Amino acid sequence: MTRIGRFFADNLLPPFLGMGMFILIWAMVAQTNESLPSPLKTWDSAVTLFSDPFYKKGPNDQGIGWNILNSLERVGIGFGLAALIGIPLGFMVGRFDFLDKMSAPIVSMLRPVSPLAWLPIGLLVFKAANPAAIWVIFISSIWPMIINTSMGVRQLPQDYLNVARVLNLSEWKIFTKILFPATLPYMLTGIRLAIGTAWLVIVAAEMLTGGVGIGFWVWDEWNNLNVEHIIIAIFVVGIVGLLLETLLVQIAKRFSY
Repeated sequence: MTRIGRFFADNLLPPFLGMGMFILIWAMVAQTNESLPSPLKTWDSAVTLFSDPFYKKGPNDQGIGWNILNSLERVGIGFGLAALIGIPLGFMVGRFDFLDKMSAPIVSMLRPVSPLAWLPIGLLVFKAANPAAIWVIFISSIWPMIINTSMGVRQLPQDYLNVARVLNLSEWKIFTKILFPATLPYMLTGIRLAIGTAWLVIVAAEMLTGGVGIGFWVWDEWNNLNVEHIIIAIFVVGIVGLLLETLLVQIAKRFSY
């Protein structure tokens, strides 16, 4: 087998077969259930939908492109705020035993709470849907960052810190030369987990809060009984989430401390 043939058999053939089987099963189910659109009908709707993704006919009637961008904006703000607070907090929790013992019961109690359970609190405090959705993204993203960053700090060999004490390094030197490089892989793992959670949560949050966003768009299409657009939205959410995770994986590969 040639090198090209081996590459095709090892890397391209399995995903093509998987997608082919998925589409075949989808088409067979659609044949037995008239309410489920077929792959071909969904594809035709997608071509029409993406032929003009950025139209505007009113505040609640906008193209799918605007809905995706609005959801990404909310995720970016909530995720960014979580990173600004969660990563430094994770370093401090992992570095100081007193903070670790003080925060452990709080993190253990609040981390398993469903992200949508925080939505009423956000609506009560902020009195508006958009900041409430950002609040849900923030609170669901911060836990993986705190936990993974603090775990990375704890995994640091004690010998490194002993050498730092012998050399009388300042706390800033310890952070920049020892803690940050050693903790970076754990921190990036937490960031990857957080962005995946944030993108999952925003769809459900927007279904409840309304406005412009991919979650609200799915709910609006359900009210219009447009099942083809709902299926398209499912694929869009999956593809965008995959692209976000792939981007973070490529960023993580550039660091080899």
